[in-house]
Amino acid sequence: MRKPGEHLPVLLAEAVEALRVREDGVYVDATFGRGGHSREILRRLGPQGRLIVFDRDPEAIAAARSLADPRLVAIHAPFSQLKACLREERVEKVDGVLLDLGLSSPQLDEAGRGFSFRMAGPLDMRMDPTRGRTAADWLAEVDERELTEVLADYGEERFAKQVARAIVAARARGPIVDTRQLAQIVAQAVPTREPGQDPATRTFQAIRIYINRELEELSLVLPQCVDVLRPGGRLVVISFHSLEDRIVKRFLRTEARPDTLPPRLPLRAEELPKPRLVLVGKPVRPAPAEIQANPRARSAVMRVAQRTPWRFAA
Repeated sequence: MRKPGEHLPVLLAEAVEALRVREDGVYVDATFGRGGHSREILRRLGPQGRLIVFDRDPEAIAAARSLADPRLVAIHAPFSQLKACLREERVEKVDGVLLDLGLSSPQLDEAGRGFSFRMAGPLDMRMDPTRGRTAADWLAEVDERELTEVLADYGEERFAKQVARAIVAARARGPIVDTRQLAQIVAQAVPTREPGQDPATRTFQAIRIYINRELEELSLVLPQCVDVLRPGGRLVVISFHSLEDRIVKRFLRTEARPDTLPPRLPLRAEELPKPRLVLVGKPVRPAPAEIQANPRARSAVMRVAQRTPWRFAA
């Protein structure tokens, strides 16, 4: 069982195996977290191999740099800047990219980060606490209509209107600055909830995703991952909720089929547009033993695709 503050990488063996790490390859872990996947990649790399890791969280980057491995380069940046940052490192093509989406366990377990409704802490929720608005700042200004849309779109909250109305009413009495405070407001506004799920779950998810632009970041990085992959290189994505997985699934499916052309065009087979990706296997989910050891793995789904040797015509 996972201890508080400990991060157990989800689908560790499956993800690294899917990357097919070559000893002399160049790989990207775009979500270092606490480095569980990266350590296993490094273990499989030879002296000439290279691993470039990204994270928005300064604490994660500090953990990466503490490894003091000459094969590893740690970049403090959102992964939406992947291509530009790789170019600065004079890296044009890589052999594999891993995206392990969502939060790391230390982020959830540290009350001061404000991600969890289970502990009292400042209502922050920023993955990078050095920049951007906090959740408290945003909640102090957002109007009820926009808040309703965020809760419905990013949290899939059935009671988005009721929750938004309750938050706006509560802030009229005083600022909402504490995680427990927000959780209590939501609990009073939500008349029912799925068994075993806290009433605040969907609201906290929605606000966190919005504050960190998580879905926009994901949509921006996926095409970049394909652009930087060498032919035969692998893209491995682990997502934790339906909004992420829907974006990943649609993107991979689109990239794995050729462009649709008008019927009866006089083209030879070799002239037809070629897909940039081929899907590898079926979606992978954690085994029951992993879920028992790490309950946070229960919603994970991993999708894998491989870069084809074809390029789109310029």
